[in-house]
Amino acid sequence: MKVKKVSTLTGHSGSVYALAQSISENTFYSGSSDKFIALWNLETLEPEKFAAQFPSIIYAICHVPEKNKLLIGTSAGSIHILDLENKKEIKILQHHTEPVFDIKYSLKTNCFYSAGGDGNFAICSLDSLSLIKIKKLCDEKVRSIDINYFTSEIAVSSGDCNIRIYDLVSLKEKKCFSAHTLSANIVCYSPDGKRLLSGGRDAHLKSWDTNNYELIKSIPAHNFAIYDIVFSPDKNLFATASRDKTIKIWDADTFELLVRINKENFEGHINSVNKLYWSTFNNYLISTGDDRAIIVWEISF
Repeated sequence: MKVKKVSTLTGHSGSVYALAQSISENTFYSGSSDKFIALWNLETLEPEKFAAQFPSIIYAICHVPEKNKLLIGTSAGSIHILDLENKKEIKILQHHTEPVFDIKYSLKTNCFYSAGGDGNFAICSLDSLSLIKIKKLCDEKVRSIDINYFTSEIAVSSGDCNIRIYDLVSLKEKKCFSAHTLSANIVCYSPDGKRLLSGGRDAHLKSWDTNNYELIKSIPAHNFAIYDIVFSPDKNLFATASRDKTIKIWDADTFELLVRINKENFEGHINSVNKLYWSTFNNYLISTGDDRAIIVWEISF
């Protein structure tokens, strides 16, 4: 496997926690503790003429291209909704009392879902932008959300070490299981929907069978907490990001570790790696974290 550092994109003055694809293949958003969202161009490797400032730290960005909206989750528990066509903020939702760590949406249900540090999981309408339901899951932080359209399920991970599985339409709880010995930080369904991957504060990477959510594999993958998991566009690889300052790339079928990207070997990050985004544009893997740098990697064989 070949790893090439294409560029380091700089501009944020604080830790970067959020990455999300924009409307075009070659652009993406970033959000930071400096309270700014920036738009970057992977073709020019420069920022676009777009910037939005918010009153609080940005932890989550969800782009809804079908509605031309951008949903931004902040440290204040608010979700800011931007109308991208008119370039203005149209609503602020305050259903959470603690930071919003993740936002996902579904056209099947016409809803978006948010995970809060207050232990709440909220469901809102994509059209009316109003609250439909809020569930108190635990006394710990709700960290991550992912959707499996093959099984019509939504997975939610939280600081109480559990992963909860809900029916996407009815929101009835189908399963709740202890996944990690410390906080379950991230959940990510495989592209074929057959496995759920999870990463925890216990530094373990785990694979679960979505037929019954029995454990398939558990790997002590990092030295510290795992913060993100993303699959490559061709579905053959996935990457993990960790507080241990590394990115690791794995074979999606065998779970073989293929490469470890760090400061020493590839001039990688010098602090915690918080977020990943794997673009279809040139198969670029984008990483970011506490060092404020956004690094563009080219991954090839």
